[in-house]
Amino acid sequence: MPCPDRLSQWSQEVSTAFGHLSKPQVWGLVLWSAGIALSGAAGITQISALLALVLEQQEQAVFQRLREWYLDGEHKSGKKRRELDVTSCFAPLLCWIVRLWEKGNQQMVLVLDATTLGERWTILSISVVIRSCAIPVAWKVVGGHEKGSWRPHWEGLLKHLEGSIPADWQVLVLADRGLYARWLFQAIMDCGWHPFLRLNMGVKARAVGEETFDWISRWTPTPGTSWQGRVECFAGKANRVTGTLLMHWEAGYEHPWVVLTDLAPEEAEVSWYGMRTWIETGFKDFKRGLWGWHHSKMQTASRVERLWLAMAVAQVWTVSVGCEAEEEQHQHPLGEQLPAQHIACRRRKRPAGQPPPRRLSCVVRGRLGLVAALFKAEVLLCGRLLAEP
Repeated sequence: MPCPDRLSQWSQEVSTAFGHLSKPQVWGLVLWSAGIALSGAAGITQISALLALVLEQQEQAVFQRLREWYLDGEHKSGKKRRELDVTSCFAPLLCWIVRLWEKGNQQMVLVLDATTLGERWTILSISVVIRSCAIPVAWKVVGGHEKGSWRPHWEGLLKHLEGSIPADWQVLVLADRGLYARWLFQAIMDCGWHPFLRLNMGVKARAVGEETFDWISRWTPTPGTSWQGRVECFAGKANRVTGTLLMHWEAGYEHPWVVLTDLAPEEAEVSWYGMRTWIETGFKDFKRGLWGWHHSKMQTASRVERLWLAMAVAQVWTVSVGCEAEEEQHQHPLGEQLPAQHIACRRRKRPAGQPPPRRLSCVVRGRLGLVAALFKAEVLLCGRLLAEP
């Protein structure tokens, strides 16, 4: 079966997801994402060499086609130059993930965080996290030394995604303590989602029935203590937020977890915050772990943002195929073997002789599944996104 025929299903998936793009833009995204997923690298030289072989075309011609895809309109050749607006793809990308989500599961977790490429770039990213993997759905590339507030960027990214998830779904939005701000808490709720933001310990709050503000450390004074309840957080009126404070200090750790959310105390578990670290595995996939984006020599932010779109689409493909493969292998993560409330369920040491709960990430397992399909001359299918309970 010729390679283009085996890519037909994937091409249909991408064109359906991004119906607002032109045919050349869709085909470029198909080639880029397929090249990344199958070569295991995001470098244009390797991808063009691979695609030239399978498409039986000249390598330089494929290279130029891939390059034209990520260039700004003013740098493209030809009269019908059309620039790819990456921000127009954020909502369709998240809607596509919703369609691939397991039927009957109406819970989703988004994580906000930033990653860097040396001192050259800082990327602000919102990712869907699933099975210890992360799929970016919105991002902004800024210069490593660029000054100014990130607030407009984060608010803009959230605005692009608003309305992309059904209103009756429960959506948690997690962020580390370095990103906490009252405006972010409110911006997340404006989307109809639930903020789940970590705080520093140097905060004062008062619980329902209390008149004065005091340090929150009084509620978890020693390792092994927990507390949760409705509070007014922050003594200053300008920063004050009413919500639920979740606190737990796991024995053996230097600091407790402190999370502020709008959910009721009986509806939330502080252990959910452990999913925030999954975005870091996604950053690792994009860099040294898999796609090798850290080798990029791009000097223009808009080009980097388009490359991230190709990697995000490749991530959707590999994670979805990997989720199905993992389900078939009945490989359950360590967290299912421990109480749901355990704050460090993914950090506890394995007993001697016990195999690791997940030998391969869903991204790697999905990529291997696609390579195996090539060996067997099968159509390269998209999988499903099967979240854990």
